[in-house]
Amino acid sequence: MLLRIVTAVILIPLVVALVWFAPPMALAGAAALVACLALVEFLHLGERMGLRGFKKWTVACSVLLVYAQYSLGLDVTRTFGTDLVFIRRVEGPYISLEAVLLIFVFGCAAIGMATRRPLPEVLPAIAISSAGLMFIAFPFSYLVRLNEIDRAGRQLVLFTLCLIWAGDMLAYFVGRFAGRLRMAPLLSPKKTWEGAAGNVIGSLLVAAAFARWIEIDPAKLLIIAGVANIAGQAGDLIESAYKRGAVVKDSGTLLPGHGGMLDRIDSLILAAPVVWALYVLAARAS
Repeated sequence: MLLRIVTAVILIPLVVALVWFAPPMALAGAAALVACLALVEFLHLGERMGLRGFKKWTVACSVLLVYAQYSLGLDVTRTFGTDLVFIRRVEGPYISLEAVLLIFVFGCAAIGMATRRPLPEVLPAIAISSAGLMFIAFPFSYLVRLNEIDRAGRQLVLFTLCLIWAGDMLAYFVGRFAGRLRMAPLLSPKKTWEGAAGNVIGSLLVAAAFARWIEIDPAKLLIIAGVANIAGQAGDLIESAYKRGAVVKDSGTLLPGHGGMLDRIDSLILAAPVVWALYVLAARAS
């Protein structure tokens, strides 16, 4: 617990400073690095289960995926009247998410045909590589997409991070002192329904605190926080399933007291796209 607290005390201010003061490209670069570290840990878990993926290709496509999300923020859209929409590129080269996915697919096909691996290993390699890209890198990249939202991007990124941090913290203490009903004993024996409820409450408290800072109906922000929290808890359980399948306690040892990078961002992976989607939906409905 001491190592966990020390690591958090060091990392949280650095992350907050990066989100609030760094240019968007720097945040995108940091997100790409985090995604790649988590992806490598995921692929190592796969190797323990006999699934050896195309690591270098998958990591390269993950970086390209994060850049695709960043490049979407280079569009400036102006609407004139009810029919005319003008989209202008601000700077830098552009690549779409669809293009990245197609590059990945055709690259996997080419590597699969050219590899010297035994044929029975080709399909599992494509499968674990695709799972890493779609279940780790792709949803996590929406943290970058959140940052690109006009006028509220930085606040939304901090909101997403804080709802996960506060939820985890309250879940730990509630589960430790009041937890009785096991939530998923086969996946995570220490998690309880009481802790899960505390997790949701922690996220709702964050939404209440951010309500005056983010220009959105407070009720909608509470809904976003609640749904994102549930998605985050699902991401935590899914990552526990990965580790149970690989018969390991942590995905890595990169962060003292926390395990690996994948252990640290497991909740954020599914929470980020939920916050983005629900905020965009709420903004359009306003």
